[in-house]
Amino acid sequence: MEEPRHGIRAAYTESTVTVYQAYSPALGVPAAREGRFPAEWKRDRMTWIKPSFLWMMYRCGWGTKDGQETVLAVEITRAGFEWALRRACLSGYAPGVHADRAAWRRELKCSPARVQWDPERDLRLQPLRYRALQLGLSGETVRRYADEWTVGIRDVTPLAHRVHALVTRGKLDEAADLLPRERPYPVTGDLLAHLKG
Repeated sequence: MEEPRHGIRAAYTESTVTVYQAYSPALGVPAAREGRFPAEWKRDRMTWIKPSFLWMMYRCGWGTKDGQETVLAVEITRAGFEWALRRACLSGYAPGVHADRAAWRRELKCSPARVQWDPERDLRLQPLRYRALQLGLSGETVRRYADEWTVGIRDVTPLAHRVHALVTRGKLDEAADLLPRERPYPVTGDLLAHLKG
C-alpha cells in the first residue's frame, strides 16, 4: 500500500508519541539523565521536533554533526502533540490552503507552531516520495512542550551509531530491525486538514 504524501508516521502508545531532537552533549546528556530539559535549555526560542527517526538521522548526520552529537527520543503526550498540530501553520505559503500570501503571513505571525513537510528518508538517507513531519514550536508551545508534555527523554545516540554502522557495512535488513517501530499516526477529524500544503 502506498504511503500518503502527507501523513505522520511515529512510534506512539495510547497516550504518548515519540519525537526526536539532537543537541550538544552539554544539553543532551543532562536532559536524558534527568528525563527533563535542563534550565539551560532555552524556552524562549523555536525548537523543532521530528517523529521520524530516519529524518532525524538525516538532519544530525547519525549524531555526528557539530552541536548535534546527542540524539534524544522525547516521549510527549499525544494530547500536547495534537494541541500543537491544531494550532500550527504551514511554514511556507500554499495556494490550496491559504487565500493569499498576506493571509499566510498573518496566520504565521500569530501561530504558536509551524509545520514543514520534508521528504522522508530511507536507511541510506536518500529521499522518499512521501513526506515526514517537522513540527516547530515557539512561545507558549515551547514551554508547554518542555514543562508539561514531556513524559520522558532517552539518549538514543548509541542506537543511531549501531544502525549507521550496519548501513555502512551494507547490512540493511539488520539495520532495519533496530529501527523504532513507526506506524501511521491516527489522524482524526481535521487534525491535518489545514497543514497539507
